[in-house]
Amino acid sequence: MATRYWIISLPVQSPGATASSLWSRLQDSISRHSFDTPLYRFNVPDLRVGTLDSLLALSDDLVKSNVFVEGVSHKIRRQIEDLERAGGVESGALTVDGVPVDTYLTRFVWDEGKYPTMSPLKEIVGSIQTQVAKIEDDMKVRAAEYNNVRSQLSAINRKQSGSLAVRDLSNLVKPEDMVTSEHLVTLLAIVPKYSQKDWLASYESLDTFVVPRSSKKLYEDNEYALYTVTLFAKVVDNFKVRAREKGFQVRDFEYSPEAQESWKQEMEKLLQDQEAMRTSLLQWCYASYSEVFSSWMHFCAVCVFVESILRYGLPPSFLVICSAVMVNSIFSVLSNLISCISLLFLHHLQRVRRK
Repeated sequence: MATRYWIISLPVQSPGATASSLWSRLQDSISRHSFDTPLYRFNVPDLRVGTLDSLLALSDDLVKSNVFVEGVSHKIRRQIEDLERAGGVESGALTVDGVPVDTYLTRFVWDEGKYPTMSPLKEIVGSIQTQVAKIEDDMKVRAAEYNNVRSQLSAINRKQSGSLAVRDLSNLVKPEDMVTSEHLVTLLAIVPKYSQKDWLASYESLDTFVVPRSSKKLYEDNEYALYTVTLFAKVVDNFKVRAREKGFQVRDFEYSPEAQESWKQEMEKLLQDQEAMRTSLLQWCYASYSEVFSSWMHFCAVCVFVESILRYGLPPSFLVICSAVMVNSIFSVLSNLISCISLLFLHHLQRVRRK
């Protein structure tokens, strides 16, 4: 069952209270109400606030930027799924910084080395956007190269597996099927599947220079059958016309062992290139997903910090929690969570009044 994560900010309102003490009280409230949905503390550092105007301006941009960063992470994940499926590999759990995604999210720690907390928020956001945009551009180039090879293989496969009326016939014809001499030539006729008796009964009469009993069936698909017929070279054009009049198609074909070998080598190379590129792209996607997801969580931390300051005011005093919610229980969890939080602050209000 799919799991969603909510990141929730709660104000620390009571005098002398801290985020840690609020977290403890919240845990107590949850345990008393048999709240069975896991809650985790989401550690947001003390970032550089700046001015109120800068926060308001940044808040407007954060929504669009968050959609972009999240979208890139989903693109990479879908690419990973496609590549694993193409390779017949069972999908494995994705990781971020060497740990499962869920673990990274619920034990999130701000990367001070990559995003110094003393840097302006706009600078941190810009750094994340630039990094993610570069990864997205890189993925487009790599995916395009891989898809180009896949398209070439698909085009060849279509020629090899389509209808006999249009497909390549090279891999259906053997050297012994063809007769080529100074006077004789072998043609390949495409006969509708349900007209084969008519072909066998009439092909010898299409021209007086057809070799008797020379027609042999080589292959049959859902619509047509492939037959050979040997005749004198001088009547080829006349035979084609007569065959077309009776609903038979004579395909132009010249057997070439060199061409066959060249085609096999090309296919082998394309298959090798495709697998090498698939493996390389998959490894790159694993690493890039880790990078983008980590950036996204840092971005989420910035978002919740900015919105908390704008909603609760200065100085920064709030608790950020992360809740793991099963998709089929979202409404019940939301109701229980609101009840727990409401009671928590109601108890706090009553204690303040008693004092």
